[in-house]
Amino acid sequence: MILVTGSTGNVGRNVVRELLAAGEQVRALTRNPTGCGLPAEAEVVEGDLTRPETLSAALDGVQRAFLFPLFGELEAFLGHARRSGLDRIVLLSSSAATFTVPGWIGEAHRGNEAQVRASGIDATFVRPTLFMANDLSWAEQIASAGVVRGPYAKAATAPVDERDIAAVASAALTSTRTLDHVSLTGPESLNPSERVGIIAEVLGVTAEYEEISRSQAHAHLVREMPPQAADFMLDQLKDAAEGGAEPVSTAEAVMGRAAHTYASWVGHRSADFRR
Repeated sequence: MILVTGSTGNVGRNVVRELLAAGEQVRALTRNPTGCGLPAEAEVVEGDLTRPETLSAALDGVQRAFLFPLFGELEAFLGHARRSGLDRIVLLSSSAATFTVPGWIGEAHRGNEAQVRASGIDATFVRPTLFMANDLSWAEQIASAGVVRGPYAKAATAPVDERDIAAVASAALTSTRTLDHVSLTGPESLNPSERVGIIAEVLGVTAEYEEISRSQAHAHLVREMPPQAADFMLDQLKDAAEGGAEPVSTAEAVMGRAAHTYASWVGHRSADFRR
């Protein structure tokens, strides 16, 4: 039995599907089992990493687990995992954990990794770069005005498809050997203007990218995340605008296939862009 926490998120939902396709028994932990939309083959149980009283039952009979990176909330899970005899954890981390200057987000992921290592349970850290799914935040702007407004139009990054993150996590969960970590990027270096152009082409709409100031972008981001996280994200985009990002990934060898392109991802999530 493999437990998937964060099972209704962009990555967790795909981890459930990948594991079921591989013939594994899957238990999916979610705060709201009713209407979660997970496959019927998965055992869906109610639980929450912030509610320790739900974790003992969730881990009963489980051998391995995919762990969602909820900052500051992993201690109770790891305690229950040790007592239940869990033999492997695959933690969703971030490429920011490897940065020389990791910033607020990188430090938070480093803290998660340190906690998991200290548990003594064999672990794999899956470290993706920016998610392609972050660009779903552009959907309303594209639908309403055909203009996406954001900072640093020349900031080239190599975002990764959540299906690829899930495929790596699933492979790490089912492998006969423990991988220490896997770093993931997407296969292409693309700036925001290029990504909006791909979205427009795949969806058959007209859309363009309009650059706004850092202060305007910061004011928008802090509605969705802590100020430290907004500062870190904007710093990374500033660096990318000055130097760009080359795709560097070890994921293909783990997945056994090529990574999904950005155009492939847009096609996969086209309904979400049109919703």
